[in-house]
Amino acid sequence: MVRYLRTLVTVLTGVMILGFLVIVALFVTKFSGASRPALPDEIILPDGTTPTAFTRADGWYAVVTDEDTILIFDTVTGELRQTIEITTDTPRE
Repeated sequence: MVRYLRTLVTVLTGVMILGFLVIVALFVTKFSGASRPALPDEIILPDGTTPTAFTRADGWYAVVTDEDTILIFDTVTGELRQTIEITTDTPRE
């Protein structure tokens, strides 16, 4: 009976080690080849603006400024396509 249990524990240990190695291999293959999004080399903002956030989508990217403005730029040309003013009901501090 002890020999049977020892064999089961040895097999279970081997299966767990093999499973762990498979998980590590999957993580390595999944994240090592992950493509990074193409970011612009340079973003030219209007004078006096300070960026606080950045987001990217197909064909455009947006910069949120500290003055509650969203500036939307074209990905290809880098030109400003749209400016959106954010209005809030609460006063800023």
